Amino acid sequence: MPSSAAQRDIPPDIVFKRPDLPDTPEDGAALLVDKPSGPTSFDVIEIVREGTGVGTVGHAGTLDPMATGLLILLVSRPATRLQEAFMQLPKEYEGTVRFGERTPSLDTETDVVEETDPSHITRDDLEAIRPHFIGAIQQVPPMYSAVKVDGERLYEKARRGETVDRPPREVHIDQFELLEWTPPDLRFRVQCSKGTYIRSLARDMGDELDVGGHLRALRRMSVGPYVTDNAWPLEALREAL
Repeated sequence: MPSSAAQRDIPPDIVFKRPDLPDTPEDGAALLVDKPSGPTSFDVIEIVREGTGVGTVGHAGTLDPMATGLLILLVSRPATRLQEAFMQLPKEYEGTVRFGERTPSLDTETDVVEETDPSHITRDDLEAIRPHFIGAIQQVPPMYSAVKVDGERLYEKARRGETVDRPPREVHIDQFELLEWTPPDLRFRVQCSKGTYIRSLARDMGDELDVGGHLRALRRMSVGPYVTDNAWPLEALREAL
């Protein structure tokens, strides 16, 4: 059951799409940003802090450094208090998984440590496993994630070469489409709930096919009704601020 904070209404006038910016960001603003690959979500937050002069800037769900697309930044207390309401919204992603290669981070941030021949995989094989990843599913978070175990972020343990048991979490995938199969890469689209790790989805698909897999690319297309097409490109936002 969502908390009362997650059920708050989001006032339309607090959301700023390209080309609009708040005259007084200290009064609260949710900025739609199109994050490029490379910077962390917290790098983007720092850019907005510097540009607005407001120290209190949060987010409505981070993106990994390699990922691109919609990042909603919450400026000042009237916006940050809506964090749970924004984070509760469903997300849509487009991504590419490469089968036959495993990496510790489940994406391209770490080197390939295991290879398996995926040449036997067909489009029919992919269609056969697709229903297994729709609806309520159990998902183990990646070791390279911000989930806390024993008071420490998992990625801190992973960087020391440690691996610990992570209890699976239930997430919900509303839609899962196969967009393009160019062996060994599959481009797909997913609509999912808060807390879904697309990297874990790539891993689990590879495991289902007994060849392994990791995420090669990821773009967040939307968060609820807010879409990347209306978002500020990061450099354009930096200049405008």
